[in-house]
Amino acid sequence: FSRCFCVTSLQNGESRDQSIPGAAGSARQRRAHFLHGPYPATHFGPKACILPNPTSVMHIQDPASQRLTWNKPPVNVLVIRKIRDESLVEPFKELCRFLVEEKQMMVYVERRVADDATLSKDEAFGSIRNQLCTFREGYDDISDCIDLIICLGGDGTLLYASSLFQGSVPPVMAFHLGSLGFLTPFKFESYKTEVAKVFEGNAAITLRSRLKVKVVKDMLQRAGQQPYDQETQQQQQQQQEHNGLPPQGHTNSEAGKVTLQLQVLNEVVVDRGPSSYLSNVDLYLDGRLITSVQGDGVIVSTPTGSTAYAAAAGASMIHPNVPAIMVTPICPHSLSFRPIVVPAGVELMITLSPDARNTAWVSFDGRKRQEIQYGDCIKITTSCYPVPSICCHDLVYDWFESLAQCLHWNVRKRQSTCLQPK
Repeated sequence: FSRCFCVTSLQNGESRDQSIPGAAGSARQRRAHFLHGPYPATHFGPKACILPNPTSVMHIQDPASQRLTWNKPPVNVLVIRKIRDESLVEPFKELCRFLVEEKQMMVYVERRVADDATLSKDEAFGSIRNQLCTFREGYDDISDCIDLIICLGGDGTLLYASSLFQGSVPPVMAFHLGSLGFLTPFKFESYKTEVAKVFEGNAAITLRSRLKVKVVKDMLQRAGQQPYDQETQQQQQQQQEHNGLPPQGHTNSEAGKVTLQLQVLNEVVVDRGPSSYLSNVDLYLDGRLITSVQGDGVIVSTPTGSTAYAAAAGASMIHPNVPAIMVTPICPHSLSFRPIVVPAGVELMITLSPDARNTAWVSFDGRKRQEIQYGDCIKITTSCYPVPSICCHDLVYDWFESLAQCLHWNVRKRQSTCLQPK
């Protein structure tokens, strides 16, 4: 996750670096698609076993084994502060002063945060402000120099921190100073004690899986060529489905070009945009057509995103340690289309249906919204770069506490009791 941070993951005294008999050394290195954790048993009874395949084995992390440890003492800390919230100015100054003066850390902040007028006018904070390292999103790459991320605000600050790291993500410590607190378990009142504990190591970690998303544009149609007529499109689609392949022009066509690749923490939302017509998109799973989605749109989310937009659309809330991808329709035309859960690691692909009346729009964690036209496709799978979120207590208790506080989950008035007369 960073140059001086890792997650210990040992079970029964065994190391994670287990070899597979008969596999070449290069094959043993191809574990980028694995979920982090100990390997499951692959033998069943005296004679049955799973066919060894080092690129597709999936396993579940033992929650008790997810503990933070530092290979080297952390030095560089990134502080993310919610912008345009004056109530966070004082906590931000307190934290920066503590990190710089007491912990001798190098503190990185966004330039627009450091240039805040309130901070500029504070002469007492001037010496600390001059020692802050600044960066600009989209211009400066800080991915290789940050050891720890500290977020001040709501859940949006952690989503923003995740977007800054499109590869390995340093551990994230999030303080609840915003409107929502699903992802922010720490209270700022005890920040000195909590930060000191994290620097010492051995804190619980939740590995929040992300989605690796690619948007592939059909460049032939962008160049002004006429699209196929519907009959030709349907014939080609049927032929490709018969061969077990996605439609031509979506994955293997030379005309296709990856125009955007992102790591998404919450969800990918495909909707009908400003059109009054229902959206009509095709959903593929590992190259095979699963169904067409007619309605206001579809949400593809991580377990972390299951308590966000997907929950409002009727999806189940899933613990972030569960390896899964959720597909949730938004107001589907067919009432039998209910939210589904698929295994993490499969590749989903979304395209416009050949008979769709209008284009669709896509957004990623609420950002980078763009139009999807005929011939374009969106490829989604589980990323091998999760967000290691530091827990306040442990990864099970923190999650249920966030449900209770944010959703008042399962809270109701108790029935009044009355004694029956004898």
